[in-house]
Amino acid sequence: MSNFPAILTDEKIKDSNKDFRNTLFSLDQNSINKDNFAHLTRIYSATKQLDIRNKILRLLYDFDLPELKDFFGNAYKKERYLDMKIYALRGLSQFVSEKEIEKLLQKFNLTLSKRQETTPYNYQEYELLRGQNSLPYLIQKYNYNCFKETLNQVNQQYNAMPEAFKGHFTINENAEFVSLRSPEESSQMIKDFFNGKKEQ
Repeated sequence: MSNFPAILTDEKIKDSNKDFRNTLFSLDQNSINKDNFAHLTRIYSATKQLDIRNKILRLLYDFDLPELKDFFGNAYKKERYLDMKIYALRGLSQFVSEKEIEKLLQKFNLTLSKRQETTPYNYQEYELLRGQNSLPYLIQKYNYNCFKETLNQVNQQYNAMPEAFKGHFTINENAEFVSLRSPEESSQMIKDFFNGKKEQ
């Protein structure tokens, strides 16, 4: 008997429904199999909500069902946030060669370098890319040089930021947010940095 929640199989329910959202965000990978994963890909394709797409990518990125190859490929093209691109690539990496991944990451790295110019204090995205479920996981699993090069670039750009933007949180191997400082301390450090810039 399937323990996949019925509410997620209802194609008519709105993604703003509170019960729908609560059910989706409490879902874990153990409830997903080859008979029900399509409900999640349908929800992903239909929604404009970033948090829902993010959750579904993280729910599915360890499944190597052949039907998911195109899903991950399309998700990689669709997503604009770099962490979500890497989640899609984590899924896609199960189906494509190192050369194909290297080609994708060449363009990814160019976008990453532009982030340093357009959003110089982009610490949230860097921490997500440095998270234990992201680039470090891919390096550990595949040991591809292209993953190492991308993480090196992330770390270089991260280290180039002022100290006020470093070490506020991390992401563990289960994709869970782990605070390293209290919200008050983080907020104060960033506030002090910008106040200092104004005084210069």
